[in-house]
Amino acid sequence: MAGSSPAPPRGGRVCTVSAPASRAPVDVLIRRMDPSVPVPARAHPGDAGVDLITTEAAELAPGERAVLPTGVSIALPDGYAAFVHPRSGLAARCGVAMVNAPGTIDAGYRGEIKVIVINLDPRETVRFQPFDRIAQLVVQRVETVRFHEVAELPGSARAMGGFGSTGGHPGVLTPYAAVGPGGTADRKGQ
Repeated sequence: MAGSSPAPPRGGRVCTVSAPASRAPVDVLIRRMDPSVPVPARAHPGDAGVDLITTEAAELAPGERAVLPTGVSIALPDGYAAFVHPRSGLAARCGVAMVNAPGTIDAGYRGEIKVIVINLDPRETVRFQPFDRIAQLVVQRVETVRFHEVAELPGSARAMGGFGSTGGHPGVLTPYAAVGPGGTADRKGQ
């Protein structure tokens, strides 16, 4: 039946991802490439994501990136996707970010989950050891959409306001802002 969880394969493990109290947990099949790799788990009850680890040591010089294996692959039910998010502690303490955050794991993908990390620290080398936590995996329901082409889109309060159009930081200019005399942006109409 569409949307139902697949039966665990012989010798397979089921990783249960908690849903809000009003819904039953979503069962996700998981395969560990090595039995010493822990099944991903939440650090605290109620956390949105489960921690992913690296199975390989890596050393990243400033500006260097690497693709780190996690040692797990999953089978999501139809109607779900998993998103690989960066760990805020790695960003704050080490300057490590994910190049393609968030990484999208589609329901049909069965390969090993890998994480593309980059060292943004301008001076320090970052070292990873096997079993270091490198990212978090969030499983979410996703909608199937059908696009309908139209000549004009209906209006909205935001209209075509793009990057920075809602304000936020005075040093951020919209890409549409014209530069006026003295190198300042012409903010008419903003």
